[in-house]
Amino acid sequence: MSAGAASAAVLDDPLREDVDKSVVDAVVVLPALFVPEACQWLQTTAGRVALEGYSWMQAVHWVAGSGLYKPRRHRSHGPRSFGPTTVRVAQELAQLFPCRPGIEYLVRRTGLSERTVEYHLGMLREAGLLAYVVRGTRIRGAAAQASEFALMVPPEFDAALGIRTVLRDETAPEYTRAVCGIAEAGRELMAKLARKAARKVRRPRTKSGSKASVKDARQGAVTVVSGEARCTPMQVGTSAISSAGGTYSPPEEKLASGEAKSPTPKMSTKQAGGRRKQSKVGRRYQLAKELVQELDWLRGCAVPRVAWVARDVADAGWTVTDVRAWLHMRGEVTKVRRGSGLLAVLLAGAETVLDTPAKRADAIEQWRGAQEAARRHRIEQVRNRTERYDGDWAMPTSYRVQQDVATAFAKVREVATGGRAALTDHQDSGPDTENLPIGSGVQDLQDDEIVQARNDARQRLMMGDTSLITVAVDTLGREEAEHLYGPALVRRGMQLACGARSSLMTYGRR
Repeated sequence: MSAGAASAAVLDDPLREDVDKSVVDAVVVLPALFVPEACQWLQTTAGRVALEGYSWMQAVHWVAGSGLYKPRRHRSHGPRSFGPTTVRVAQELAQLFPCRPGIEYLVRRTGLSERTVEYHLGMLREAGLLAYVVRGTRIRGAAAQASEFALMVPPEFDAALGIRTVLRDETAPEYTRAVCGIAEAGRELMAKLARKAARKVRRPRTKSGSKASVKDARQGAVTVVSGEARCTPMQVGTSAISSAGGTYSPPEEKLASGEAKSPTPKMSTKQAGGRRKQSKVGRRYQLAKELVQELDWLRGCAVPRVAWVARDVADAGWTVTDVRAWLHMRGEVTKVRRGSGLLAVLLAGAETVLDTPAKRADAIEQWRGAQEAARRHRIEQVRNRTERYDGDWAMPTSYRVQQDVATAFAKVREVATGGRAALTDHQDSGPDTENLPIGSGVQDLQDDEIVQARNDARQRLMMGDTSLITVAVDTLGREEAEHLYGPALVRRGMQLACGARSSLMTYGRR
């Protein structure tokens, strides 16, 4: 592009009427303005962070008037130029701190479509005016998180106006550079950009029956509002325009007669604090969102479908605590294939059963009591496991090693007590050995006594009690215990006793 063509292109733009030809000639020698996607993050950007929205809007107007950035140079779709619509989107971003705009918020504020807002946000990033701090996420079943941006000033802006920057802290990143001066040749252009940043670009107001206004609105024409007639929140810096000078207050007689409206906005009387009262559909969606977040078996379900399933209880004024109490009354679930379908079955007729707040309060108390009992039971289980298995010595897991250890203990006890005959004087202090036959030996027992002992051991073994067999093995030895109870019963009892010490096996309950 030649210097003359660039000057004509700049001066034809309504946002560029204050740029003289000498400045345009200086701008033409600058390289094309484009930031790739990998450099659109705060950690990788080459620009510097704008301290406030007013100075950032000066850089935005400079990019709009320089013509260095052309969107169609790198892609074939979207807007053709960095124009007034992009500036209007930038004005909304300059008023946010932190800059975390949602797409729906910008659509509501600018009147543009969702796709158009996304296009212009991408143009601001490609021009080096925005950088990602945190990129937004959209996860099914969870609320969408908006992206957070940092307002950036591209290095081409500092080079064009002769702005000098300094890094006051050597350990700080490069994007924290601060302005320490400006060249004399760039002061005039900076003042013009300051006046543009003090004004606000707005959508034109179309009149009914005016074809020209409708045509201008379709073409995206904008109206520039002077700073004297409208207060600008970001009006600071080199601009000398006062926002308080243009404030208009109607006379008292017009206010009294109702001909003029009061400049003070009235708060809504629908709810305290001026907030809108939540609608029926809003209550359904709020309850559905809380249920998806708190119930594990509802994770991944669509919030609109859960809202439709829980519409009856939501209309009845139920909260998520009421729903959880009702689900506790219906019974806990262990395997769920389709969460929304199960919720529809469990909530059928719930609003007719717990139809009063008192009934729902009683259900909540029962649910909380069950939660407290389950918590105490878990604490007791952990305490018993710790006291049982966290001692100084642990039983070996190998069955053969257990046999060797039991034989060694039996020999030590036999030597300490003076032989097998000393067992006649043994008195058992535990309740688990009360049915163990104690005498001169197992060979002296009658057949009916052995049968009775085996039946008692088998019944206790079916209930998970292995004390008779383990005590017999520890005191009499493995051979005598097998002669008393039989090899199969002793082997089964020792297997269960070994499995009871493992956290991977439980018995005695389902």
